[in-house]
Amino acid sequence: MPLLTTIRGNRSCQLVLGLLTGIAFGFFLQKGGVTNYSVIVNQLLLTDFTVMKLMLSAVIVAMIGFHLLKHYGYVNLHAAKGSMGAQVIGGLIFGVGFALLGYCPGTVAGAVGSGAMDALFGGMIGIVIGTGIFADLYPRLKTGILKQGPFPAVTVQEFLHLPLWIVIGIMEVAMIGFLVVLYYCGF
Repeated sequence: MPLLTTIRGNRSCQLVLGLLTGIAFGFFLQKGGVTNYSVIVNQLLLTDFTVMKLMLSAVIVAMIGFHLLKHYGYVNLHAAKGSMGAQVIGGLIFGVGFALLGYCPGTVAGAVGSGAMDALFGGMIGIVIGTGIFADLYPRLKTGILKQGPFPAVTVQEFLHLPLWIVIGIMEVAMIGFLVVLYYCGF
């Protein structure tokens, strides 16, 4: 675990690792085709499931990878308590941006990297403005709507009261099953 200690104790190393991870993420979004405006719009129209297939595939791999790293002590889970109010506010912010521009935050960054000017001037500027507005309103929101309807558990495992690897197995089978259904239905 000396490498882990080196990363945790070195801010510059963390920044470089974050930058490299972000570049890799953008590269895979680009290669997967989900930084293309028409692919995203067609996902919303339920005619092209490229975005869903790519993201589900990423979640399948990441879920196993993260929990293996957690099991061996290389990462820690920092899950925040959620609430219905927080989900509504987050969904509205995400949905408005998505509806106005046709990109989500991850794909807008990937689209900027591939030269999409609408993503640069609409998306990235919108992210900065939206972040500023939310930061300004946060002190009032955190004691109000963000606390409304607290969730009974922080993680799915806590909610189901099952061992972690059983929950992961159930979720993996469900996600892979959904991808198989999409494949055989011609999506």
